[in-house]
Amino acid sequence: MKEKENTIYASGKRKASVARAEIFPGKGIITFNGKNYENLQMFDKLKIEEPLKIAESVLGKINFDVHATAKGGGEKGQIEAARLAIAKAIVEFSKSDELKQEYLNYDRNLLVADVRRKEARKPGDSKARAKRQTSYR
Repeated sequence: MKEKENTIYASGKRKASVARAEIFPGKGIITFNGKNYENLQMFDKLKIEEPLKIAESVLGKINFDVHATAKGGGEKGQIEAARLAIAKAIVEFSKSDELKQEYLNYDRNLLVADVRRKEARKPGDSKARAKRQTSYR
């Protein structure tokens, strides 16, 4: 892949998934893992579309291309991570405080990562919180 001028990179994490979005001036082509995002399942497509629709309503015509790639975790976690990365990249690319505020008002998870992780399993127990039953007879 050749390096383009004015390219901005942003990353997002969700559960075990990590996504990276690169944004650069263009015609409005959005790809996710090398494929057009329009080919995703309906709800996944809508999730990816959310930051784009909000940006379009605030900034007007979209004059940039976005390439998002995600690794690790499951399918839905990758979509959520890509959504976060895309929103962060658009805010950095446009340098618009109005857009940033609009994202925060709509859904804070568009700009702030969900830091919850699975709790560690405790020694001697079967799960993180469930304790073994004790018998007194």
